Amino acid sequence: MSTIVTMRSFLASSIGVAAIAALALPLAATAPVVVPAAAAEPAGSTQSLPLAPLPGANRSAGGASQEGLAVREVRPFSLVGVVWDNADDELHGSVQVRTRARAGGAWSAWQDLETHNHDHGADPGTAEAARPLHGSTAPLWVGDSDAVEARVDAEPAEEGQEAAPLPGGLRLDLVDPGADPAEQDAGGSTRAAGTPDVLPALDEAATQAEAAEAAGSDEAGLARPYVGPRPRIITRKGWGADERLRERGFVYTRSVKVAFVHHTASGNGYSCAQSASVLRSIYRFHVKSSGWRDIGYNFAVDKCGNIFEGRAGGVTKAVLGAHTLGFNTDSTGIAVLGTYNRVNPSAAALKAVEQLAAWKLGLYGVNPRGKSTLVSGGGNRYRKGRSVKFNAIAGHRDGFATDCPGARLYSRLGTARVTAAHYQGRR
Repeated sequence: MSTIVTMRSFLASSIGVAAIAALALPLAATAPVVVPAAAAEPAGSTQSLPLAPLPGANRSAGGASQEGLAVREVRPFSLVGVVWDNADDELHGSVQVRTRARAGGAWSAWQDLETHNHDHGADPGTAEAARPLHGSTAPLWVGDSDAVEARVDAEPAEEGQEAAPLPGGLRLDLVDPGADPAEQDAGGSTRAAGTPDVLPALDEAATQAEAAEAAGSDEAGLARPYVGPRPRIITRKGWGADERLRERGFVYTRSVKVAFVHHTASGNGYSCAQSASVLRSIYRFHVKSSGWRDIGYNFAVDKCGNIFEGRAGGVTKAVLGAHTLGFNTDSTGIAVLGTYNRVNPSAAALKAVEQLAAWKLGLYGVNPRGKSTLVSGGGNRYRKGRSVKFNAIAGHRDGFATDCPGARLYSRLGTARVTAAHYQGRR
């Protein structure tokens, strides 16, 4: 009983109020629940620059096979991506950019953008998929910059054939993440740096009490028997999400059976002090450039092991995301900030993924070492309606033919399953 009293005292605190707001609905909520988005100061901006055929570019029946943007001085930005009109079109080719740093004026080398990004997105047939969506590359974090050059090349044609045309309406979106909120509170007054709005880590007893509260029980003993301690989570307010960007309301599914691990493919050239800025930029790119209702991932993890709340709706809830096309229902998406095809994820990031998955899956009675069955909503690997058995901690590539979450991160998931089970108290 003392644990429950302690928990209720916690819930009465300012952080506790934020926590219980996330727990106000039963875990099994299934219908869309409309909740007004909180007012927030606007943060950041997007510059959208049309691409055009480059001088001397070859042309096919469908259009130019090379488009780009000559060197252009622009307003400050920190993240870049290429966008096109039709989300159903795929860019078969390569995209490269180079940028000029505001500090010192040095130009970067040409950097590649990941072009196969449609595998992150809303499931076919959902309300979110019916929005006016756009195709896009993965966004790339380039740091504080004030000039850019870009080029897009279609895949070379096979002998005797013309190159496939590039998608229509190609444009370069440059995202400014806006000011970091860490030094201001909700009223705009200055506060100590390094104290973002967080849900603090809970020990096992407090986590069980939280689970009982979420399930509508007054007794911690009626909670799930295996729930990993809740790790520290930086809230959307903590990383500066402008709630006026996203669509109002939240959409929930029945459960969380699988945690899909991703990488953002946004590059590794960020410091941990910049993580919130990276996340604000990705959020803006997902909503304003790609057209999604909110950021696609349910959670994000940086290379220092910080965990961030992603898509709005409550960290304990089965929030429908847009992270693993075809398998967003009854799953959660955990994205590690960075690119892990040739770079190893940090030990801190892996630990955070393990702790987060142990806690989130534990709330729904799922063993991280076990397997769960999901029904495909349609994709390039499994037809719509097919039942597919996944590891409870799976990689994005398990549900869709993609490189995500990168070979170096994917190879660590076997160990992550075992460790996450231990965090739940399983042997």
